[in-house]
Amino acid sequence: MDLPATVAPFILRGVSLLGINSVNQPYDTRVTTWQRLSRELDRAHLEEISHDIGLSEAIATADELLAGRIRGRVIADATR
Repeated sequence: MDLPATVAPFILRGVSLLGINSVNQPYDTRVTTWQRLSRELDRAHLEEISHDIGLSEAIATADELLAGRIRGRVIADATR
């Protein structure tokens, strides 16, 4: 994705833009990296930045997301 913006506002506010772009890495490197993350990442931190919803809650949650009232990731579980 393209982000046509300047980083100055982020720097001035002390905000870090972080992410993982594994698509350009060789397959073996990606597998090793994701395996290491699955071993070493404290799963309690995942609970702090994400929550699960049932698929029936998706529309209401989308409204909350667009209004900026949700932080982190939302996982829609179609089996709930």
